[in-house]
Amino acid sequence: MQQTSKNFKTNVIKALHDETLQQAMNKAKGGFVEKRRIAVENLPEFEQIKQHGIATKNHSLDNLADYLEHFESKVIENGGQVHWASSPAEARQLVVDLCKQADAKSIAKGKSMIGEEINLNEALEAEGFEAIETDLGEYIIQLAGEPPSHIIAPAVHKSKAQIVDLFREHHKPLGYTGSLDTIPEIVNEAREILRDKFLNADVGITGANFMIAETGTTMIVTNEGNGDLSATLPKSHIVLASIDKVVPTLEDCSNLLRLLARSATGQETTTYTTFFSGPKPRPDGTQSEFHVVLIDNGRSEMLFNEYREMLRCIKCGTCMYHCPVYSNIGGHAYGWVYPGPMGSVLTPLMTGLKQSKDLPNASSFCGRCAEACPMSIPLPDLLRHHREKEFEQRLSPASQRWGLKLWASLAKRPALYRLLSGIGIKTMKLLSKNGRVKRLPLLGNWQNSREFPAPTGETFMQQWKKNKGNKA
Repeated sequence: MQQTSKNFKTNVIKALHDETLQQAMNKAKGGFVEKRRIAVENLPEFEQIKQHGIATKNHSLDNLADYLEHFESKVIENGGQVHWASSPAEARQLVVDLCKQADAKSIAKGKSMIGEEINLNEALEAEGFEAIETDLGEYIIQLAGEPPSHIIAPAVHKSKAQIVDLFREHHKPLGYTGSLDTIPEIVNEAREILRDKFLNADVGITGANFMIAETGTTMIVTNEGNGDLSATLPKSHIVLASIDKVVPTLEDCSNLLRLLARSATGQETTTYTTFFSGPKPRPDGTQSEFHVVLIDNGRSEMLFNEYREMLRCIKCGTCMYHCPVYSNIGGHAYGWVYPGPMGSVLTPLMTGLKQSKDLPNASSFCGRCAEACPMSIPLPDLLRHHREKEFEQRLSPASQRWGLKLWASLAKRPALYRLLSGIGIKTMKLLSKNGRVKRLPLLGNWQNSREFPAPTGETFMQQWKKNKGNKA
């Protein structure tokens, strides 16, 4: 996937003027937030489960190497194989080699954000494999040639009319010309297309929501069952997972599942929760292969720096719909795999702060993301760390750096600060017209869509002293 987060400001302007996108986002954001609220309120012990989940993830990270090694030994004991990849390039090559060993031609892919992270589809297609996304949302955006707009609902930005147009374009050559007036008709047509892909796939690739060290088991959750078919029917099953997905026991996994479903989709539990513990018999009587590819991609470094708490993330996506920025611009504006607040933390770590310097600033610091997060990840604090590094590395505009230095210098001198702020307020009063300040120096971009209300002509401190004197 091409990295376009360096064009964030341009992406934002385009998103804000995309009427179809705005309609889709307005329709989606309220529904997810409300479903989550109801699901949490209906579980009185949610906070207790949440604290247990946080403790589980912290313990797993404290002992990550031990649990990963134990997980590997159990997978091998179950008859599977584990492969380690430090970088996306290494992970891609491992998967390509495994597909070649299986003499594969067709690959059925379950939904996997780590697959998006390592840019797997392009690598498979470059080697001549037919890689088909089988999650409906992922299938839609694959037809559109687009990346996901949300980690849970990848096609949330698409309207029904756009999806129908995509199906007409890609399915008509296959003989599908029937009515697509209703959602069931759209779903049924996709089901018919994908059924043959499941049956003919030589390799199935899925992600993993969690990996259980106790049993060497990987687990996925879906609402369509496509992950089960992708993993069960082919002769080789490849699981892609980042190293932070490991948890100690099945009980720990069960507890985290109660948080994941409610936070992601507002469900008590997803429709399909599936555990894979090694090779399995196939319908033709043969035994499948089972491979787990464990991917680092900078996470070991995060384990020992100020971004460690980001490794608690269970990829539920709730921070996105609670974020006023994401809710207005959608996921593509962020320019990489992970959008929203969690993406604004992860993308600079994985692609470089220089390439993604605008993302940490794409936040009002309202704190809704941290409040909604089931892992209590302090996302605003982590974004602030990025901003500090951006300032230190001189990646922010010179005018912004000097402005902050000037403000800091004034803030250290209260008498001078009060004098200049008083002059500023009076100047703004003089520039006001019809109760609004039309234009202020250095704030042109901000005022393109906003107007300052006219001030009274006095600062807060001046008014406070006056009121205090009147009361006396």
